Amino acid sequence: MENKEVINTLSEIRDMMAKSSKFMSLSGLSCAIVGAFALIACFIAQYILDNPAWEHHRKVFTLTVLASVLLIICIATAFLFARRKAKKNNYRFTLDKTAQRMLWSFILPLLTGGILCIGLIHQGHYGLTSSFMLIFYGLSLTNISGYTFSSTKYLGYALLILGIIDFMVVNQSLLFWALGFGVCHIVYGILFYLLKERKSER
Repeated sequence: MENKEVINTLSEIRDMMAKSSKFMSLSGLSCAIVGAFALIACFIAQYILDNPAWEHHRKVFTLTVLASVLLIICIATAFLFARRKAKKNNYRFTLDKTAQRMLWSFILPLLTGGILCIGLIHQGHYGLTSSFMLIFYGLSLTNISGYTFSSTKYLGYALLILGIIDFMVVNQSLLFWALGFGVCHIVYGILFYLLKERKSER
């Protein structure tokens, strides 16, 4: 009986150490919602691209504004759901060393890809921007898998694959963007919620 209690105690200590060394507040629901926002943005972008009355420069400017607004909304959604989950599960929601390392691992590839995309747009290579977005965002997700739930790397792999295929295919950028940022996020978010979060709530 004493051995069993010792094993249980050691198991609890191990779980506590794992949680303290990893960011556990990522939300599957926020991931799915972000994917839904991305799909809505794709429909709006398609409408803008198909509008013959708009000049090319006006389309580029409007799409850039749309992408910026989408990014802000998605970041705010992820932040609010993460804080809500942390409060619900009594996790610390602070910018500690683990969170700082995770943010740096996430931001560095994303910032690099963003700068490259700005350069591509400036040079008129619009069709390549979606593949660069998918590839560098996929790298960001695989980078942070060691600081949070390891399953994030699978979402990263999916986006990397889509980005590479998108790079090889002509005139289907918006489709691959929708599949990566929209469908993949929704599928991953739902699976994550059902297999991780909902199970832990029981």
